[in-house]
Amino acid sequence: MGGAFVLPNITFLSKRIPYTIMSKDHRDFSGLQFKSVKGERSMSLRYLTAGETHGPQLTAIIEGLPSNLTLNFEELNFQLQRRQKGYGRGRRMQIEKDTAQIVGGVRHGFTTGAPVALVVENKDWTHWKNIMNIEPIPGSDEEKRRVNRPRPGHADLNGGLKYNLTDLRNVLERSSARETAARVACGAVARQLLAAFGVKIAGQVIRIGEIEAPVNDLPIDELIELTEQSSVRVVDKETELKMESYIDKIKEEGDSIGGIVECIVEGLPVGLGSYVQSDRKLDGAIAGAVMSINAFKGVEIGIGFEAGRLRGSQVHDEIMYDAEKGYFRASNRLGGFEGGMTNGMPVVVRGVMKPIPTLYKPLQSVDIDTKEPFTAQVERSDACAVPAACVVLENVVAWEIAKAFLDKFGGDSIEEIKANYNSYLQQLESY
Repeated sequence: MGGAFVLPNITFLSKRIPYTIMSKDHRDFSGLQFKSVKGERSMSLRYLTAGETHGPQLTAIIEGLPSNLTLNFEELNFQLQRRQKGYGRGRRMQIEKDTAQIVGGVRHGFTTGAPVALVVENKDWTHWKNIMNIEPIPGSDEEKRRVNRPRPGHADLNGGLKYNLTDLRNVLERSSARETAARVACGAVARQLLAAFGVKIAGQVIRIGEIEAPVNDLPIDELIELTEQSSVRVVDKETELKMESYIDKIKEEGDSIGGIVECIVEGLPVGLGSYVQSDRKLDGAIAGAVMSINAFKGVEIGIGFEAGRLRGSQVHDEIMYDAEKGYFRASNRLGGFEGGMTNGMPVVVRGVMKPIPTLYKPLQSVDIDTKEPFTAQVERSDACAVPAACVVLENVVAWEIAKAFLDKFGGDSIEEIKANYNSYLQQLESY
């Protein structure tokens, strides 16, 4: 016997262990054997982050990772360093040299199946100890750097009203994009899980303000190599120079600028996600995750909004078959998704980032104490963080795909997941 058994008022899902059980009607079920269902998991992959932009550290706890996954610590920190790069970043990136310290769930380079705890230290904390002290300290509003003039476009006023906080620093310290360092650390772990199954992830900047990068169709390895060499994560030098000059102009004017970034994922099997319920659609989960990135205001899968002006014959990807390749699509305008599921083509996700709301020529706001108009307070900021946002996008998408991957193939160890994965590939090949 196998699978889950539902007895009167009792549900069992366990390993092959004999039980002596009496139901309410006193029937004896002694000696029945119960086993786990292949691919069944009691908990999905998830994480939580904590910490403030000028606090002592950012903390993340990842739950649901399988055991025996090899973690490359250099690769983990490489992703954090990528996030700090990019033309247009501010002085903060000269202070912080982000590295992730693993303080739980990993032993001798392998995950144990226990929650993985990550810490990213804030080097700038040394300059903010009194301002951000956890225990109460005496001092004036000025000494504590109280913020009473909310910045347009930021969470300051909404957060203050919601949580009844009269010092808006309590809002901006957490709503800051500094939190994405912890999310990138989590995504970096997810990338390593996916890499164990041959999945590759790349990102590129499509647009910064008025400057758009030419369309390219490069192999993913070449795309990764070229964008990694670029200060703005584009593939050609001419566009890079144009974007740098444009960012310089924006900075001189005391303004900020946003843009569009793209993530490409190759090597995924058909069938991640599901059409059976709305909350199981993987493209929906990815879209939600992308929109949760600080300052992101839009997301596209494949050609995205362009599909609204084209005919159906120009949008849908024709289905083909080859004895070697199996089923595939003649094009990839739908970005690797149909019916909320991966279709075996590369996943293509774009996100649009608005300009950073902290400006050196501040916009008008209102003093929450006096209700009088004032210009918003200035916090140290970047003129352009689009190249860094591209890295955040990659890792956020990686996390959602890894989550769907584990939901699909289950298993508490990497060996069990690989067995389930290989079995599924055999099923696809025989279809």
